Amino acid sequence: MRKRSIPGGSGPVQPVRLLGDSVLGTPCAEVTAFDDSLAALVESMFASMYAAHGVGLAANQIGVGLRVFVYDCPDDEDRRHLGHLVNPRLVHTGGVRVRGPEGCLSLPGIEAGTERFDEAVVEGFTLDGSPVRVSGTGFFARCLQHECDHLDGGLFTDRLTGLRRRRALRAARRAPWAERSVRP
Repeated sequence: MRKRSIPGGSGPVQPVRLLGDSVLGTPCAEVTAFDDSLAALVESMFASMYAAHGVGLAANQIGVGLRVFVYDCPDDEDRRHLGHLVNPRLVHTGGVRVRGPEGCLSLPGIEAGTERFDEAVVEGFTLDGSPVRVSGTGFFARCLQHECDHLDGGLFTDRLTGLRRRRALRAARRAPWAERSVRP
């Protein structure tokens, strides 16, 4: 029997910030206090990610400009990866470059073929400040790279070029949620 609570089970759900919100385009600050407020943030991030039906969420997506992300993401072999990273740094990408469908909770309903490496390694810390190294392949590697981009102030649309980029941004401007956000 599982004794730990489900991540996000006690955290408040926060609204996800949408394309055009300035917090999404601003690099996040390092976490300096590994305390109860950080634990509460991570709990709220899990709750918000699950409520939005995502597989990853960066702190700035709920308006908090700190280098933290959470994930509950399968890899290509359907193995579940569940966790969080504080002050993460993408330290390695490798393998083949794969163009695959990618979306984002901050651009609901928008998806585009985005090129990413098939392998990724991220180093950071846990809630108690212990060092951690997370490796991923396939879809999970895509998730790790995507969330690190968020913390650096980027979105997956920044990686698109030409027609793919124009189509994604046009779809975002026309999306029903676009009226609630600043237009790109």
